[in-house]
Amino acid sequence: MPSISIRGNDMPSSPIRKLVPIAEEAKARGVDIIHLNIGQPDIQTPAVALEAIKNIDRTVLEYSHSAGMPEYRRKLTQYYKRFDIDVDQEEIMVTTGGSEAFMFAFFCCFNPGDEIIIPEPFYANYSGIATAAGINIKPITSSFEDGFALPPMAEFEKLITTKTKGIFICNPNNPTGYLYSTEELNHLRDIVLEHDLYLLSDEVYREFCYDDCKHFSALNLEGLENNVVLIDSVSKRYSECGIRIGTLVSRNKEVIDSAMKFAQARLSPPLLGQIAACASIDASQEYTDSVHKEYYERRNILVEGLNKIPGVKSMKPKGAFYTMAKLPVKDSDDFCQWILRDFSYDNQTLMMAPGSGFYSSRYLGNDEVRIAYVLNQTDLKKALVILEKALEAYPGRLI
Repeated sequence: MPSISIRGNDMPSSPIRKLVPIAEEAKARGVDIIHLNIGQPDIQTPAVALEAIKNIDRTVLEYSHSAGMPEYRRKLTQYYKRFDIDVDQEEIMVTTGGSEAFMFAFFCCFNPGDEIIIPEPFYANYSGIATAAGINIKPITSSFEDGFALPPMAEFEKLITTKTKGIFICNPNNPTGYLYSTEELNHLRDIVLEHDLYLLSDEVYREFCYDDCKHFSALNLEGLENNVVLIDSVSKRYSECGIRIGTLVSRNKEVIDSAMKFAQARLSPPLLGQIAACASIDASQEYTDSVHKEYYERRNILVEGLNKIPGVKSMKPKGAFYTMAKLPVKDSDDFCQWILRDFSYDNQTLMMAPGSGFYSSRYLGNDEVRIAYVLNQTDLKKALVILEKALEAYPGRLI
C-alpha cells in the first residue's frame, strides 16, 4: 500500500471537531446535544442575501474573476469605509472563506522554515494551515489571569530570531473574545517596523464589540502600509458560514500580485456565495443592530451564569461571541468526552471545545473550555444548568 505523505501525517486534526464521533453516538442514543463547540450562529442570514440567491437572473453559473466579482469588491470598499478603512478594489481579493485568505497570506508572505509569532490561545486552524505551509508557530502566551491581554513587547522580543517573519493576531479574538486596544496595536506596530515583519490581522469579528468599545483595524496603523495583511469573512457578521466567502486585503501590491497566482490556480471563489455576500452589504442597519443586541444579551446571560457555578470562572469578553471558561477539572478533554459519552440531564447534554486545542504550548488550557454563545438565550440557560449538574457528577472534579 502506498504511504501517506509527511505533510498528510503532520497535518493536525481539528481539536474543535474531534468530538464529533462521540456526539454522533450520543445522538444515536436519543440524547439531545446543545452545541457550544463551534462558531456556527443560529442568527438568521439577511433576507436580502436569501432573496438574491432565489432571484438569480443568469442562464449560466460561470467562473468569476479570480480575485472576485468586481461589483462585490467595489461594494466591499464602501463597507470598509464604514469602519474608516480606506482601500480600493485592487487591494481586495475575494477568497473561499477566511481560511483560504490566511492560507494565501501564509503562502505569499513566508517561506518553509520561517517563524510566525501568534498570541495563544488562538484559533486552531491557524496551526493546521501553518503546518501545510511549512511555517513554525512560535506561541506567546496570554493568560486567563490577565484577561488574555496582549503580552508585553519584551516577551515578543525574546521570541524574535532571524527566522521570524511575522506576527499574527485575531482582533476581536477567537477563542477569548479579547479586543485589542489601540495602544496595544501601536506597540505591535513599533515592533513590526523595527524588525521589518508582516502583521497578519484576522478581523472577522470586528462588528461584535461590546460595552461601547471600538474596533481599531491594523490597516489603520501608521507606517505599516506594506506590512499589514488583513483577513476577513462574511461567515459571522451575516451568519453565512456555508457560502464560504472571505477576503484578503493588503496595500502591499506584491502580496496581492502573489496571492493572485494562487487564486488563479483555484480558478475563482464561489459564485453563489459572492452573490449572497454582495447583497448582504445592503442589509439594513436594523438587522445589524438587532444581531449586535442579541449577542450582547447572550454574552451577559452566559458569562454571568458561568460565574455562578461553583468552581467555574469566565471573563466577560469585549468582542466576538466566545468565552474561555475555567472549570474545576484537571483535563477538559476528558470532561468534554465524558459529558457527551456518559452524562445527560433531562435527556440533554453539551458539546464544548476543550481549551488545550487552542494552545500550541503543551499542558496549557487543560482546565479551560471555549464556549460559543451562538445559540438562543433559552438554550444558553439550559446549557448552564446542564453544565452545573455535569460538574457535580463528574468523577474527575477537583473541588
